[in-house]
Amino acid sequence: QVQLVESGGGLVQAGGSLKLSCAASGRIFSINAMGWYRQAPGKQRELVARSTSGGSTNYADFVKGRFTISRDNAKNTVYLQMNSLKPEDTAVYYCKAEGVVVDTTFRKYDYWGQGTQVTVSS
Repeated sequence: QVQLVESGGGLVQAGGSLKLSCAASGRIFSINAMGWYRQAPGKQRELVARSTSGGSTNYADFVKGRFTISRDNAKNTVYLQMNSLKPEDTAVYYCKAEGVVVDTTFRKYDYWGQGTQVTVSS
């Protein structure tokens, strides 16, 4: 069983910074991509940033220049450095591991973390 454990959320004032971490554990052979999504009340879950095992990254337009995703493949961990936070960044942030291979069947699975609350006050 693969588990994703997120940490680093909290309450911060507008203009402040937070760093989220997500560690994947369990029987893992490989992970294709890890990313961060967020869901605000009454809204759909949306992509924030994503990083592939090959090193490519992509960001939602609303975080470009403010957020940075990084990944430690050896530790199956992904980070999200969030700077210049705005009240509209308030949401539950979820970590996702995509294309996870857990055994020699080489079938791929996706897993989600439980989410961590980020609240930005004005």
